[in-house]
Amino acid sequence: MSGWTNWTGDQSCAPAVVEHPSSVEEVSAAVQRAAEARRTVRVAGAGHSFGDLVCTSGSLISLDRLTGVLDVDAEAGLVRVAAGTRLHELNRLLDAHGLALPNLGDIDRQSVAGAISTATHGTGRLLGNLATQVEAVELVLADSGVLECTAANAEVLQAARVSLGALGVITACTLRVVPAFNLRAEVLVRPLAEAVARLDELVDGNDHFEFFAFPHSPLVLSKMNNRTDEPAAGARSWAQRHLSSAVENQVHDLLCRLGRRAPAQIPRLNRALTRLMSSSVRVDTSVGSFVSTRTVRFTEMEWALPRAACAGALADILAVIDRRGFAVNFPIEVRFVAGDEAAFLSPAYGRETAYLAVHMYRGMPWRPYFEAVQDIALSHGGRPHWGKRHLLDAAALAARYPAWDRFQAVRAELDPGGRFANDHIRHVLGPI
Repeated sequence: MSGWTNWTGDQSCAPAVVEHPSSVEEVSAAVQRAAEARRTVRVAGAGHSFGDLVCTSGSLISLDRLTGVLDVDAEAGLVRVAAGTRLHELNRLLDAHGLALPNLGDIDRQSVAGAISTATHGTGRLLGNLATQVEAVELVLADSGVLECTAANAEVLQAARVSLGALGVITACTLRVVPAFNLRAEVLVRPLAEAVARLDELVDGNDHFEFFAFPHSPLVLSKMNNRTDEPAAGARSWAQRHLSSAVENQVHDLLCRLGRRAPAQIPRLNRALTRLMSSSVRVDTSVGSFVSTRTVRFTEMEWALPRAACAGALADILAVIDRRGFAVNFPIEVRFVAGDEAAFLSPAYGRETAYLAVHMYRGMPWRPYFEAVQDIALSHGGRPHWGKRHLLDAAALAARYPAWDRFQAVRAELDPGGRFANDHIRHVLGPI
């Protein structure tokens, strides 16, 4: 590739050089060439970040050829995987060994390195984001040397788990995995008022709980996934899969296009979409239950809030949509994760967390809506998802992360010259 564009198509850049290494040695050589040419280095995975995290005019290293499972220790529950491996590919490879990741988001197109570096997450109050499953990280540094980050150098590992690519090039990581398992997946359309009133009961009473609140509609789509010893029911019929995909993608995309053309009709279109939703129960593999096909293109902002702030923040967002007349034809996604201190820059650092994600359909103005959501999130103690859009700088972010200075100390040690910085990194992390 001579240039780079993200999945949504609204972020692009023209790097001076694009490298496609297929080994750690080739990554080191690429970093060395960049240093000799005095170019900065950024890394591209699958392009599922919504901000300008990757964009560079220097050297861009693509991880597309750095893929595959490198080692499996099923007894210990550890798997070493090359950094460019897509999550959907990893899921398939793990399944061949009777293994699985303990949790996943509903999209599996990301690279492993990109997902952990931005603290990508699923839902489940006892489960952390994907980076909490990382036992070791292999990192190519600014001097082209290779560092294995493990519990033996805990400060470096805690920085490397969620690093935004600011410490070096992740070439491999070791993940904790579990025996493959099935989930009883229940999808239920319920009133928003009921979901909010029973929120603690639903979060605490399910292994994985999430819901989708549609602006201008009194209904939400809730999803409850729970481990089960029941056998998977097998592949759904073609008709079932086609209908589900059509509602989630083709019909939604059509309604979004109509809403983009006639924003005043969005409330009516949203209510029409929720009337098409239906409840269901099925038993499937963990991957089959967690992951959904997503073809509708959008841009996204997501905030990690203290769990107790969830209901209030959601109410404030829905109210500001109505009050200011924002044309919003995507649901607000609400998920829950465990607090952790595994990564200094984890948005869930030190507290049980609710994630609220807002979206805007491609080609529609997102900034006024996202600015209003950001103000609400900040008033509730929010921290932004690193792979989504936000408008904060390093000074604003530093006060929200208790271990900020510890991350910066590791950054200064590993990349004192800012080899792995671009405008985005300098904006959100500051100068070294």
